[in-house]
Amino acid sequence: MKIRTTLKKGITVPSLIFIIGVCLISAIYPQLTEQVLNVVKNFIFVNLNWVYIWAVTLFVIFLVYIMASSYGNIRLGRNDSKPEYSFFSWLSMLFAAGMGIGLMYFSVAEPMQHYSNEIFAYKSPVQRAQNAQLYTFFHWGIHAWAIYGVVGLALAYFSYRYRLPLSLRSCFYPLLKDKIKGKWGNVIDIFALCSTFFGITTTLGFGVVQINSGLITLNILPETSFIYQVLIVAVLVSLAILSAISGVDKGIRILSNINIIAVVALLLFVLILGPTVYLIGSFTEGIGTYINSFFSLTFNTHVYEENTQKWFHDWTILYWAWWISWSPYVGLFIARISKGRTIREFVAAVLILPTLFNFIWMTVFGNSAIWFDMNEAHGFLSKMANDPDGLMFQFLEYFPLTKLVSFVVIGIILIFFVTSADSGIFVMNSIATKNARVSPRWQTIGWGALLAVLALMLLNAGGLAALQSMTLITALPFSIIMVLFIVSLIKALVIDKNYYEKDFSSTTVPWSGEHWRERLKQIASFSDAASTEKYIETTVKQAFEELAAEFAVNGIEASINSENSPESLEIEIKYDLINNFLYGIKREKKLISEYLLNEGNLPGSEKNLAYFPKSYFGDNREGYDVKLFTKNELISDVLKHYERFIEIISEEKNTLFISSDSNHRFR
Repeated sequence: MKIRTTLKKGITVPSLIFIIGVCLISAIYPQLTEQVLNVVKNFIFVNLNWVYIWAVTLFVIFLVYIMASSYGNIRLGRNDSKPEYSFFSWLSMLFAAGMGIGLMYFSVAEPMQHYSNEIFAYKSPVQRAQNAQLYTFFHWGIHAWAIYGVVGLALAYFSYRYRLPLSLRSCFYPLLKDKIKGKWGNVIDIFALCSTFFGITTTLGFGVVQINSGLITLNILPETSFIYQVLIVAVLVSLAILSAISGVDKGIRILSNINIIAVVALLLFVLILGPTVYLIGSFTEGIGTYINSFFSLTFNTHVYEENTQKWFHDWTILYWAWWISWSPYVGLFIARISKGRTIREFVAAVLILPTLFNFIWMTVFGNSAIWFDMNEAHGFLSKMANDPDGLMFQFLEYFPLTKLVSFVVIGIILIFFVTSADSGIFVMNSIATKNARVSPRWQTIGWGALLAVLALMLLNAGGLAALQSMTLITALPFSIIMVLFIVSLIKALVIDKNYYEKDFSSTTVPWSGEHWRERLKQIASFSDAASTEKYIETTVKQAFEELAAEFAVNGIEASINSENSPESLEIEIKYDLINNFLYGIKREKKLISEYLLNEGNLPGSEKNLAYFPKSYFGDNREGYDVKLFTKNELISDVLKHYERFIEIISEEKNTLFISSDSNHRFR
């Protein structure tokens, strides 16, 4: 009995071989694999950290420019497209997929680790608290979301605007054209699938450890045991599979909406019952410090500060690599839910709103923990900084209703976990099927089961750290790929804007309909070199000769120049103190699209080159195709430019442009 599947062998088979192979090696030889991969990772972080710095900086600059420019008006889809989801649901889903579980894991742990780090011991407690907030903002702010934004924007644009598959290969269309359908496209998708799988697997493993720690704190589980971790993974992955099967519109959207409400409720609880005035003041000051330090943080490689270089590699560079390694997965999911948004709306929402929420969240939790550590805990939380799994729950001991709130935290982590896993399963199936609209359920179940089995195998064997190193190493080549995404986007956006803003040809302005049959014949054919030269020798020459004669009647001496005849012809009026008036026509050529050559219902040509007569002027302005002008219309066009010339030279403010000791002709 044949099993129905939408999986593409060219992507799925190599990906599974690589994924399972790496996981098996990491599980069988965890220490050796981790040592080897750590050597590679450390070499990259120490010697090539500037690649990450420049790449991430470029992503931020590019997105800010695109958002502020006229390209921001372009819609991710057809011009009449409407968003599929409400703004709240859209924001909830991209937030849950992008940062969710990480915020719960690091909201207390990272600020406390910066605050208690020995390299900052020379600073006062207040300075260390400010320093901890600043670097936490930096790692979870605009730079992180710019990484996701570049991938998401490229995918959404080429998928919905160009109507290409929602696949990373589509982002190379302006550079590779139809080659994206072949082996190169498969290689790109294999890379994306493996990167997504590794990122979700490591997150799954570390998330299970934190959930296990929380359940021990609440006395629900007696200890950290592999059996309990198997049960946790089984429950979570089963929920993720059910959510993924029900689709984005139901499972993922509903869970994301529920979770964002729970997150805001938890945030308000800590804000109101914590050191409220201190938190509001530190948030305000933290925003100002972040803005003032933005550029120095962005470009700082700590090359002059040897004592902080290891910290810089272990935190900033690791974060940039981590966000980049996650970007194929998060970018694909963000793109999937962003159809119908404008580029400006997309970038503003992805870059600014999650960043602002991250800042509020990290301030409320991180600064509360530091405040308690300085005033009530007497350094106890600082001592637990290296135990991020249990630090959040220890922090909640300083609030009322500790047990209830801890349950809420575990619930939020569970939902974040499920939303990350189900959107990850959705994305992996999408990559492996080249974005098939409908896939059999067994594929979704299969991806979820594979995630669970490999995560548990690595968790039991101690191979998660090795897999994490592997994930971070893949970030280096993908950062270069992301730079190429920007090149493709710029090229496509320029073409897009020119296409929709392209006006009627100047040749069509004087049309009255009198010569419509002749014009249709000219439009429906491409000219060769000989016919273009004939047009210059006959129509253009006759028009210029009649004009020169009429200029002479009015006391103006005009000459006709044909130095490169029959390829060009020009009429010129010479002056002593101002630049000469010059209007010329020259033969030009252009490439014809291959699609046009093969299209039966469009004007055809035997060759991929077409020739046309193009105007040029003495002041080096851009000319245009004049092949559809009749003799009288060409005369009229010359007179329009002559009238413009007279108007310009009559205004004193234009002296700088019109006065000349010697006349030079620009072509």
